[in-house]
Amino acid sequence: MIRVTDNAVKQLHHLLRQDDLPQDNRGLRILVAKGGCAGMEYQMKIDQPLEGDAIITHEGAEFYIDTESQAYLSGCIIDYSDGLTDAGFKIENPNAMRSCGCGTSFEPKAIDSGTEH
Repeated sequence: MIRVTDNAVKQLHHLLRQDDLPQDNRGLRILVAKGGCAGMEYQMKIDQPLEGDAIITHEGAEFYIDTESQAYLSGCIIDYSDGLTDAGFKIENPNAMRSCGCGTSFEPKAIDSGTEH
């Protein structure tokens, strides 16, 4: 499963309060897509849950992971860093064989599909 830090929760609550839209049924969607300098990249956006999403709830904040991204993000820690030069949501990913210097993309380890060849 995915673990979310208190800093990530506080920042998500802050972002949702800044928006003029209702906070109910909205959270941070985290997904993995092909791209970035290491092969796969993290993408995030404020969104609503979709059928099939894994929903991580922590202190009233919701984080949504689509079915395809779940294998890449299993065991991750979602954090928020408020540094002067590098503020933003951060993902500590045990499934990454290597990550780019900026931390927005990674090369995944081989994912076990559960089938033998």
